[in-house]
Amino acid sequence: MSTVRLEDLKQYSDVLRTRHGERLNVRFVEPRDTDELQHYFRSLSTRSRYNRFFGAISELPKGLLHDFLEVGERDRFTVVATMTVDGFETIVAEARYAFHAETAALEFGLSVDDRWQGHGIATALMKNLECRAAALRAEHMFGDTLRSNETMVSLARKSGFTFVNHPDDWKLVRFDKEINLAPQDIPCASWRLAALSRQADSPSASA
Repeated sequence: MSTVRLEDLKQYSDVLRTRHGERLNVRFVEPRDTDELQHYFRSLSTRSRYNRFFGAISELPKGLLHDFLEVGERDRFTVVATMTVDGFETIVAEARYAFHAETAALEFGLSVDDRWQGHGIATALMKNLECRAAALRAEHMFGDTLRSNETMVSLARKSGFTFVNHPDDWKLVRFDKEINLAPQDIPCASWRLAALSRQADSPSASA
């Protein structure tokens, strides 16, 4: 997509903070992350993987791994949240999102390493996704989760999402939130620039 210059992915990175003040780097996934990303999913507990993918898997199947590593293809993106652990950059959370231009909606899913849950990482990542949704001019963002996933349900409720029944699966619940941020009000600097660039490039901006 034109507003995300994929040749320079680093400009779309953000530095967040956990609840305890630890530095959390959020960036697009890169090909060099292949092994680390697969290791991340293998390291999740069985319950966490089930909650993330609504099914029992032990690792990302080859096709899904390929999809996760494609940034910008069909307006689908993967970001990883990393921290320096024992001197190494370590993936502690991930999120996958897709922008649906026809409905001006951003759909997303995320997970956090079991060892790092309770540090406020999911809350910080959710807020960052709102930045990305606003920069893409999404009018609302939504996700699906299992009704039994109390952690995600609680996070979405605290983050201001409303809940509706899932249209296709009774075991799932959908949470949705309107996005009302103007580009200049987007709290993440890199995505504010992306939004302003998108605004400047739009035909209406030069009319």
